[in-house]
Amino acid sequence: MNIFVSGGAGYIGSTAAAILRDAGHRVTVYDSLVTGYRAAIPEDVRFIEADLSQTDVLLESLTSESFDAVMHFAGFIEAGESMRNPGKYFHNNVVLSMGLIEACLQAGIQRFVFSSSAGVYASSDEALSEDSPLQPASVYGQTKLMIEEALEWYRRLHGLHYAALRYFNAAGAMPDRGEAHDPESHLIPLVLQVALEQKPEAMIFGTDYPTRDGTCIRDYIHIADLIDAHLLALDALSDRDCLVYNLGNGAGYSVREVIETARRVTGHPIPAVDSPRRPGDAPRLVASAEKIRNELGWQPKHPELEKIIASAWEWHRMHPHGYA
Repeated sequence: MNIFVSGGAGYIGSTAAAILRDAGHRVTVYDSLVTGYRAAIPEDVRFIEADLSQTDVLLESLTSESFDAVMHFAGFIEAGESMRNPGKYFHNNVVLSMGLIEACLQAGIQRFVFSSSAGVYASSDEALSEDSPLQPASVYGQTKLMIEEALEWYRRLHGLHYAALRYFNAAGAMPDRGEAHDPESHLIPLVLQVALEQKPEAMIFGTDYPTRDGTCIRDYIHIADLIDAHLLALDALSDRDCLVYNLGNGAGYSVREVIETARRVTGHPIPAVDSPRRPGDAPRLVASAEKIRNELGWQPKHPELEKIIASAWEWHRMHPHGYA
């Protein structure tokens, strides 16, 4: 197939572009490089440097070839920042995503795979299924939910086939691609920066949550397993018009447990400092991914947290300054 990948210079998008290419698909990456990296894009895929706000360029790009599907990874991703600057997130994640959906219709593209988030759910002591209550704790999560709802209306009104894949903390690395944000705000790479002695200590934001050790609990999924699910969903959209799946391992780890696992993997003491809660953090988000397992046969190949962190550590050791 011929796939248009928006946000294909970011952590998840660039990995998707590489795995799609390796699977024999044609790939075009569309990215502004505002948060992504040119070096992360596979060298042998077509690259268009542009922003989704450039509507003429976007439509020209989508009609320049006959695309079978769009995979949409472009968007701002920091829950805490979204609470400080909601307008930035509503504009980029909602307004520009809507522009992309409209452009797909104009270009006659009928399959759309959306990078959604566990942030659409209310926190729960139980594993979250696709039928669990939806109650975002942050503006970021709200923007993801709004696009999911819009996609459902476009399915009903225009026949758009879509998959909304709700991530529960993509993590880990491929040998040639890893997680590098500027500034970094995700727990595993931040902890590994301490192990690399680039930061003096790890910060634990919130120690009074109603969890087993007072810190937030999250589910982690290896980036390769995440993208494998995208390929399965893409194929399934050939004869299904709507897919909504959780992507996680079903095991929850607290912030303290992640730090302790990183200590074992790296052999570094990784000092940690307790800090106040951050706005937008839900106490516990852990996935039940039984639906995609049962319907599409998806099975994570790297479910263990230690192996996920080990793959990230290997990449960060070899690329201590990311893609710089």
